[in-house]
Amino acid sequence: MATPNYGFEKRQKELAKKRKKEDKLKAKSDRKSGLLPEDGTGSDEAADDLQQDLADPLAPGASDPSQPAG
Repeated sequence: MATPNYGFEKRQKELAKKRKKEDKLKAKSDRKSGLLPEDGTGSDEAADDLQQDLADPLAPGASDPSQPAG
């Protein structure tokens, strides 16, 4: 039986946290510059892009459903 690679798991969590922080900063700067309304509703094109990102199972950061969760 293989041993868990805790270092890899920790690195993945750190990368996800960093990515989330960068996304928040980008969204904040976009709101300041007036690219997006402050209420968070964007154009239909932005919503379509978001839906495509959520629907793509092979997108970076997406979990692989064929892999065990543990």
